[in-house]
Amino acid sequence: MPKPSLASPPPPPPQTPLKNPLIRLFFIFFLCYTVYILGSYRSTINTSFTPTTKNQQNCLNPITVFTNFSHQNTPPPLDFKPHNTLLPPPPQKFQICPANFTHYCPCQDPQRERLFKVEKMLHRERHCPATGGDILRCLVPEPVGYKKPFPWPKSRAQAWFSNVPFKTLTESKKQQNWVRLVGDRLVFPGGGTSFQKGVKGYIDQLKKMVPLESGAIRTVLDTGCGVASFGDSLMDYNIITMSIAPRDVHEAQVQFALERGLPAMLGVLGTYRLPYPSTSFDMAHCSRCLIPWTQYDGLYLMEIDRVLRPGGYWVLSGPPINWRARYTASDGTTKDPKKELSSLEDLARRLCWKKIKGKGPIAVWQKPNDHIECIEKKKDLKSPMFCNPDNDPDDGWYKKMDACITPLPQVNHVLEKWPKRLNSIPPNHDFGMKDLVNDNLLWKKRVYEYVKVVELLSNGGYRNVMDMNAGFGGFAASLSEYPVWVMNVVPHDSKLKTLSIIYERGLIGTYMNWCEPFSTYPRSYDLIHADNVFSLYMNKCDIIDIFIEMHRILRPKGTIIITDHVDIVMKLKSHTDQMRWQTKLSDTETSPRKLFFVNI
Repeated sequence: MPKPSLASPPPPPPQTPLKNPLIRLFFIFFLCYTVYILGSYRSTINTSFTPTTKNQQNCLNPITVFTNFSHQNTPPPLDFKPHNTLLPPPPQKFQICPANFTHYCPCQDPQRERLFKVEKMLHRERHCPATGGDILRCLVPEPVGYKKPFPWPKSRAQAWFSNVPFKTLTESKKQQNWVRLVGDRLVFPGGGTSFQKGVKGYIDQLKKMVPLESGAIRTVLDTGCGVASFGDSLMDYNIITMSIAPRDVHEAQVQFALERGLPAMLGVLGTYRLPYPSTSFDMAHCSRCLIPWTQYDGLYLMEIDRVLRPGGYWVLSGPPINWRARYTASDGTTKDPKKELSSLEDLARRLCWKKIKGKGPIAVWQKPNDHIECIEKKKDLKSPMFCNPDNDPDDGWYKKMDACITPLPQVNHVLEKWPKRLNSIPPNHDFGMKDLVNDNLLWKKRVYEYVKVVELLSNGGYRNVMDMNAGFGGFAASLSEYPVWVMNVVPHDSKLKTLSIIYERGLIGTYMNWCEPFSTYPRSYDLIHADNVFSLYMNKCDIIDIFIEMHRILRPKGTIIITDHVDIVMKLKSHTDQMRWQTKLSDTETSPRKLFFVNI
């Protein structure tokens, strides 16, 4: 039986070149290269031209053609602009207000004041716009021909008429030498209703009665200030004066004062307390200010008593003082000034004030250091009641006046004389020497950095400065070596009630709510400092209203310094763009805080 034959193995399959890895790689490379060349060639052939004329279309320059072809493969520049059409549009820039808003004071609007009673000067008090249609939402323009104010101290004596173009005072007070118009300038001779021959002689007479040169008097309140010539003269004695007057028939008197570089604000003794804490001023002054001191149970003199420091002075000149002269009564009528003076002196005795011997048209009273001895001796004088202990004597924001005496502490702490007072420990506060030293060191460091950027602070280019959230007054204290004055503002609802400390340090300021406009004219300040202001008000009102108010009260070419948390500062950037402001961002000594310089 034959053996079965073994089947031969099948022949090997034919070898294909593509299975070789090297050949496959070479084939893929060749294919990609071919596609690339074809694509480039097609892109070049399809290139379109937009010749400007028919001749150019028919007669292309061969060099130009070559250049165009050679750049077809150059990739276009990267475009980093957002292409998402759902993004919000850029913030709309605010429009300039009509020309009739050039000198607009929102809370002292003459049209709005007609809605309020004249009794107790209620119509002259602050009445701010509350509804959306009344709130200012445009940028107040500068007057035609506006010029940068004269530098200090030249501004004490003159100002540009185009900046404050009002002739009322130059005509009605011409004989009293308040202000004169000479060419294109306003000239301030230093006169006043009670010192027509000049304030210097008036001050020379006053300092014989009051220790102006001793350093014990530093802060002064001048009610019915005119153009602030009295406050200007006191600066020669290192005395700083808060000059106040309402917006009335004496048009723009406070605006004249600010244009001169003198501290001033719109204010009136009327229905509400003055926006200052108790025992703020070392002296108060009224020169023919036409305030009815003895009316309403002595309400207005008791308000002066509230804001005067223990041992402080009240100076009164004009009617009814020296009643034998040709004066009308203090309210402008022809009442008997002798009888009015008798009533005034009786009221002062019941307030426990001591009258210093008067001379000529000036009379001075001094407030007691405490009420203990006075009350024992004056029980028979039917003195006014003391204010309720629950009635906070430091509350000065929309708080109605009360016809009562603000009680003094049983122990009076005597303040240091100026300038030691600036860096001494204020009494009656939980604020020790270590706290004061640390606060001073911090602000000296910050102001040093500010001045490197804002040189006009140190060289006299800036004069009027506002601190919108003053704290303990460290910013103002650090600027004391420069030729500036600072309006220290403390928000009325701030957790720290520090305005009384500011006054005890020999500085001045006021309460404020920055959801409302400030009591001043446009273009009042050269520099505004806002430390943590927007953090404080971010959830209380629309912060754009604060920006618009800052624009209103800041002078052209002025500067705003904002320090706040970095998140807040970045939110503010879009609003500064709306205001057409130039900005510069900088770091601070602590990482979460940012420093924001704004120029307008």
